Amino acid sequence: MTRDNKIEKLLKKPKSYFYEVECPKCGNTQIIFSHAATVVKCFSCGEVLARPRGGKAEILATIKAKYYE
Repeated sequence: MTRDNKIEKLLKKPKSYFYEVECPKCGNTQIIFSHAATVVKCFSCGEVLARPRGGKAEILATIKAKYYE
């Protein structure tokens, strides 16, 4: 095992992300957490963008970008 492989094994990658999503109703973009514990609604029109599902949230909007940090 090389040194780089050992470092990759020690440094864990996150299982949760931040998503930049676009509302299907009004086109507004906002950033939401992938493991949201509450219902996430659009700031502009109130459309539901994500629903909690125990662990990872069910994303109902269009995902435009994914952020790891």
